[in-house]
Amino acid sequence: MAKPKITVIGSMNIDMVTQTEIMPSQGETIFGTAFSSFMGGKGANQAVACARLGAQVTMIGCVGEDHFAKLVTEALEKEGVDTQYVRTVPHKSTGIAVITVCDNDNRIIVIPGANHCLLPEDLPLLKDQIANSDMVLLQQEIPFATVEAAVKLAHKLDIPVILNPAPAMKLPGELLEQLYLVTPNEYELGILMGLDNNQELTYEQLIALYPNRIVMTGGRKGAYYKLADGAIKNEPGRKVEAVDTTGAGDTFNGALAVKLSEGSTLEEAVRFAVAASALSVTKLGAQSGMPLRAEVERFMETRIEGRADS
Repeated sequence: MAKPKITVIGSMNIDMVTQTEIMPSQGETIFGTAFSSFMGGKGANQAVACARLGAQVTMIGCVGEDHFAKLVTEALEKEGVDTQYVRTVPHKSTGIAVITVCDNDNRIIVIPGANHCLLPEDLPLLKDQIANSDMVLLQQEIPFATVEAAVKLAHKLDIPVILNPAPAMKLPGELLEQLYLVTPNEYELGILMGLDNNQELTYEQLIALYPNRIVMTGGRKGAYYKLADGAIKNEPGRKVEAVDTTGAGDTFNGALAVKLSEGSTLEEAVRFAVAASALSVTKLGAQSGMPLRAEVERFMETRIEGRADS
């Protein structure tokens, strides 16, 4: 079977990761236990996830005019990702994420840098690349106007788009209608649907508004979605020893895009994505923890009963 062609439009960062046994309070200085740096950015992470899981991947985005830019692009190329549409922006820094890991959870501060230099007017030049894709994968660490323009262009070209709506913001109804899938977590779901504090709809009610269009990730609980003619379905999480949850959502999105591009059903794709994201948390680092296709398939065969809620 030919590799699916996935174009990822999004951010590229260097992740600076500190590990600590306690999270510092405001104004407090503590000693950490370790420091590491990794390649990151939701766009780059999802590109690597897709590549490791068997897709032919092209990355679209911007890096700065600094020494980090070469590190980011070379890391993508090492994974087999095509970087010909990664543009260097003069006088800008490459994106940076500062991540604190504590008790198997994380807090993240992102400095976008050149990531915010990918603009709507850049996209017409990429029309042929998008038109030749089986799937476009987007996130929201680039300007939202660019996200909107990419969705509209892909929709016009009849290319399906998966949007991972993070960081979260309200999405226009017209944009939701043009998406193939949107993949929020529970917190992001209410925001993207434009709920205020006086509206008390459950996530089940929100998902039901867009059957076959929303897949909500739930961390250890797995993922939730609704088929057009059924009840809300839950694909439970898998039991693993978590080391670092950074990049789990990006792995999920990459895995989902790959399987759907290959013609799998939504149910099959979500099951694969939950397994892939579970494996990703067993290692430190967003991209470095992402599994290969064979690892996920083997994990699914041997851990069918190893659900997180069992």
